[in-house]
Amino acid sequence: MKPAISVILLTTLIGVAQGLFLAYYSAELLSLLMILPSQELVGSSWAGITSLVLLVSGLIASFFHLGHPERAWRAATMWRTSWLSREVIALPITMGFIFIYSVLKLIGNQQIIFSLGNGNQLDLAAVVGFFAMFSVFALFICTAMIYTCLKFLQEWHSPLTVLNFVLMGCASGFVMASAIAAYFDPQIFGYVSSAAIMLSVAALASRYASLVRNKNLRSPSTLQTAIGIHHPNIRQIAQGAMGGSYNTRAFIHTYGPSVVQFVRRFFLIAGFIIPVLLLLVSGEAPVVICCLAFLIQYAGLLAERWYFFIEAKHPQNLYYQMIS
Repeated sequence: MKPAISVILLTTLIGVAQGLFLAYYSAELLSLLMILPSQELVGSSWAGITSLVLLVSGLIASFFHLGHPERAWRAATMWRTSWLSREVIALPITMGFIFIYSVLKLIGNQQIIFSLGNGNQLDLAAVVGFFAMFSVFALFICTAMIYTCLKFLQEWHSPLTVLNFVLMGCASGFVMASAIAAYFDPQIFGYVSSAAIMLSVAALASRYASLVRNKNLRSPSTLQTAIGIHHPNIRQIAQGAMGGSYNTRAFIHTYGPSVVQFVRRFFLIAGFIIPVLLLLVSGEAPVVICCLAFLIQYAGLLAERWYFFIEAKHPQNLYYQMIS
């Protein structure tokens, strides 16, 4: 299929935002549970604000994919059957929770809701963050299921698609959180950077597994099954739309095998391997190195999402494969 830049930006930006929020909020939860030392995280508000900015940026990017942006609200009306509608609903809900969480952290609101058995107290921001965490995971599922639910696109119709969206979003968010923690909260840098490394390795394993799976796929559709004629020698000599059509522009890309192969290698190296190596040697200048690791990883994730669309083979291309 032909990649849409607006959708690539939407899915990668909101993925980073969701992972960034989870990174800092998980550190806060672990502190409350006394798995990490109890501490006040200065960077929580900055992480929340950055996450919100990324979510808004992704939302703005998505409007460039719409023929009539003024009708965008209608996308939410089919929430009973459409994962896209559910994403349209989950995104502003997530933004709302993260906005409230960030404001409470920024103004230092410490209104106690209840106390835990270990003596730690749960304030209003922590409670709002708890709901935000669930909405973040719901948004991950909704976004991934838009593609996973398409049975006719075998490359996407797999649980690996959901797993990849979650792992890559969390990995990139935790890498960005490593840079924020290195500057504001060095006491949790070890936790966040270690989690970023593990998530990046897990994302690499999951994405490589999907590459292997997709390479071995065999399409159930052929020219014979498409037209209901089972003669062994059928040859298509015309495209059917000599002047081109929407189908040929939207679902057929013109990139050569060498370009596709280069992008696949690039995103595996830049999106996963290089960030892990940089995080492993980030001791001398953690802020600079973590920022560099994130920038390289995000470039790799842009390439990965481009490849994600490129590798999907729409069945209709059997009809339009011959250009006359």
